Amino acid sequence: MKHALPASSRLAGLDLGTKTIGIALSDPLLITATPLTTIRRTKFTKDVTLLSELVAEYEIAGLVLGLPVEMDGTEGRRCQSTRTFADNIRALEQPISQLPIAFWDERLSTAAVERVMIDELDMSRKKRAKTVDRNAASWILQGFLDAIAFADK
Repeated sequence: MKHALPASSRLAGLDLGTKTIGIALSDPLLITATPLTTIRRTKFTKDVTLLSELVAEYEIAGLVLGLPVEMDGTEGRRCQSTRTFADNIRALEQPISQLPIAFWDERLSTAAVERVMIDELDMSRKKRAKTVDRNAASWILQGFLDAIAFADK
């Protein structure tokens, strides 16, 4: 995906949940992921409108969707839901539909982020609930960024 992007462009990482979409943003050099925001899910069209606004505001050139693969490596209903979300974006007649979309295995991303928040940051449950989705999106995006940086070496 990196070679298909314009120079100095950003990627967005998405952690798709049933109630929220955590969103993270890369820097223009595609080195570091930073938690950005969380969208409270309502309807697909409204969710994509909010996502499209972020794409325009931050000049995002590609999306990385966390793929919730089962622990045994198989794809279940949640993976199909994520792939359907991507297919629905591609079917739109909006600029967001032209963005490249990649999937990244997100196994244990939320659990890993929560463990850091509890063990290292001593965050309360209430504070974790407000930030866990965008931090999980950052974890997903950072894994993808690390992989594409390694592939270039």
